[in-house]
Amino acid sequence: MIYLEADYTIIFVIVILLILSPAIILSIIGGVLYYNGKRKTPKILFIIATVYVIISLGICGTMMM
Repeated sequence: MIYLEADYTIIFVIVILLILSPAIILSIIGGVLYYNGKRKTPKILFIIATVYVIISLGICGTMMM
């Protein structure tokens, strides 16, 4: 029997990982720098990560609907 319905869950998971992975990496780098004693650079990285998540979920989330 041939199933005509497709399962797109793995593609959805991959797209979500692609959307969130740069922000996660920036947050990890910012956390390491904050732990090492630098104060200005981690704040900038956290702000960039937050803006990236807001923009990527807004634009890509709209296109995925």
